[in-house]
Amino acid sequence: MPEGFSLPEGMHRYALGIEYDGRNYCGWQFQDHSPSVQEAVETALSKVANAPVRVACAGRTDTGVHATGQVVHFDSGVKRTARQWRLGANANLPADIAIQWLQPVSAQFHARFSALSRRYLYLIANTKERPALLSRQVSWYRQNLDISAMRDCLELFRGEQDFSSFRAVKCQAHSPIRRIDQIKLLDRGHWLALDIEANGFLHHMVRNILGALIAVGSGELSKSKLAEILALKDRKFAPATASPDGLYLIDVSYPPEFELPKIEPWPLQLITAD
Repeated sequence: MPEGFSLPEGMHRYALGIEYDGRNYCGWQFQDHSPSVQEAVETALSKVANAPVRVACAGRTDTGVHATGQVVHFDSGVKRTARQWRLGANANLPADIAIQWLQPVSAQFHARFSALSRRYLYLIANTKERPALLSRQVSWYRQNLDISAMRDCLELFRGEQDFSSFRAVKCQAHSPIRRIDQIKLLDRGHWLALDIEANGFLHHMVRNILGALIAVGSGELSKSKLAEILALKDRKFAPATASPDGLYLIDVSYPPEFELPKIEPWPLQLITAD
């Protein structure tokens, strides 16, 4: 928000962290035709306020995508403590959405525009038979994957560049330029995870990158061909988009002055535990 911005008298701004299972939703953003996470959160907060509440989020996740670290803010002139907001909203939310923390923030905070980076984790079960207990919470690939070859390609994506080859055809972003600060491929037993952090993501960008890496791991695509696809800046030359299953928004980073809490996500703990 612009420096010096202030809320109307009596209004207060709150930030909150949300965890959700995206399987039953059309994504974060409100849609007329299907239930959305945004609709559920606004409905719950509005019940606590006894008045309409509108929220803004850090990143609009797609249909079926999960979150352990989504960040949201809203403004309200209703007198409630942070605890009352959190407990009251959670009591009115469905079981697959939960507010993990909530606190007052300054008027300068904005969930989207104050964010420095966003971090996603794509969790993969690389097994011969499909997993049952984590159905649609992990992505399943039964073929043997060459993890070394996949890791060797990660360097192609690091840094600031044009990701036109890895954005959805209907992506509405004004610019295809993004900066990937971190990209790692973690493995533990039959579990794999793509851990990726950037200043922002294009529509389907993470899923498209993962789709290309899976093509490399299965021997369908070479590193040199992947580099060529990236340089062509044309989506039609890239491999298919990976499933939303197993994709989690796990963290959003903000300037330290906002003093927002950090929660280590369970999908990352699963694959990095000693």
